[in-house]
Amino acid sequence: MMVGIELFGVNLPLWAIFLTGIIVVIVAWKVIKFAIKVLLLAVVVFVVLMGLDVLNVFENIQSLFPGLI
Repeated sequence: MMVGIELFGVNLPLWAIFLTGIIVVIVAWKVIKFAIKVLLLAVVVFVVLMGLDVLNVFENIQSLFPGLI
């Protein structure tokens, strides 16, 4: 009685398949969480930049140095 799968002539037990699946799911979840955090950080940075642009902060900085730009 074989419990598992034969892959490339090697018998893999069922617990090894489930353990590999669980590890893959955990790693994928960590990658997705990191990507969401990076996306949220980028959104916050762009919102702050848009707010500063609405308040004309960049134009005021450029007016302080008229000869440079």
